[in-house]
Parts: sequence; C-alpha cells; structure tokens
Amino acid sequence: MIDALLLLFKPAATWERISSAQQGFLRILFAYLLPAMILSSFVEGYGLVHWGKWQGEVPHPKHWKAAEMVVFEAGQLLALLLIIVVNSAVVKSVCETFQPRHTFLQAFTVISYGLFPFFLARMLNAFSEITPWVSWLVGILLSIAMLYHGVPRVMLPDPAHAFGVFMTTSLLLLLSTGLLEFLVAFFLQGKLIKLERLVSKIASGLPF
Repeated sequence: MIDALLLLFKPAATWERISSAQQGFLRILFAYLLPAMILSSFVEGYGLVHWGKWQGEVPHPKHWKAAEMVVFEAGQLLALLLIIVVNSAVVKSVCETFQPRHTFLQAFTVISYGLFPFFLARMLNAFSEITPWVSWLVGILLSIAMLYHGVPRVMLPDPAHAFGVFMTTSLLLLLSTGLLEFLVAFFLQGKLIKLERLVSKIASGLPF
C-alpha cells in the first residue's frame, strides 16, 4: 500500500522499486490490491448510506440500507477484480505479438498498481453531489497517466514497442472500467430497477 501511495508523488522511482521487487501474484493480491479495493468500497458505501446520492428531479438524495451497500460494493469489487485479471491476460496475449517474453504477472502488477488513482477517485462517490462519471473520469485519466510511467518499467518492452503496449493497456482499461461505470452510474441514478430489486432481495437475507 505504501508503494501505491508513493506512486502519486514519485512515480518513476517507485515503479522501478516495484519492478525490481518482483512480488508474486498472491502477495500483490492480499498485501495491496484487496486492501485498496476494500478501503475504496467502504468509503463509497459509507457515503451512499449516510449521505445518499441525488437521483434526477427527486427533492432529496436517496439513501441505501447498509446491507444493500454491502451487496452492491461486494459485486462491484468482484467485477473490478475480474476486470483486472482478464485485462492482465489480454494484455499479456496482445503484447506477445510484439515480443514473447511478457508474463501475466508483469501485466497484473502494472494494472493493479496503475489503477490505484482509480480506487482513490471512487471514494468521491461517497459525496451526494458528485456524479459517478466524475469520479470515473478523474480516476481513469490519472491511472492512464500513471501507466505511462509504469508500463516501460514493469513490462520491459522494447523501446520501439513501449508506446504500443501502453496504448493497448490504457484502452482496455478505459473500455472495461467504462462499461462497469455505466452499470454503477445507472444503478445509483435509480435507472436499473431490476438490479435494485435483486440487490434488495440478496440484502434481505443478510443478518444485519
């Protein structure tokens, strides 16, 4: 988690340290990625329960029950984790057209750490006045800027292919997180009635 925070202030040097550390998949997952995602989900969910979110012409923000937010945030966390894993596999596969030495762990490392600003920006959804699209746009643009420094230092592409690898990674994350954001934004705006009912039904079975 400390390395992820340092990426915001000293990206080049911190990416070098992350690359040289050669952390394993499980260490990245349990020591950094899941804690960062859980913290982001907690802050977002807390705000949606206590401060709510404005929905269209409704005269007051909608507040969700705590159990509903547990279900919603858990689903969003799993979806983001799936996006990271799938995109890591796709980036590895696509980048093998440039050079065959790229590994899944390299792609997983750069995507996981590169999305740290995205996780932080999700916390903005805790505020009722901020639309989900604002938090997504801020987060994904900062993440893409961070990937610009991380891809060449972690993926180690040939200089001639570095920009292609960066663009591939960035576009995949832009599209996949954008599709997820459609669901999140529409849900929070009250436009996905069936999904709301499903979340409420699952939440009703929780012991709190």
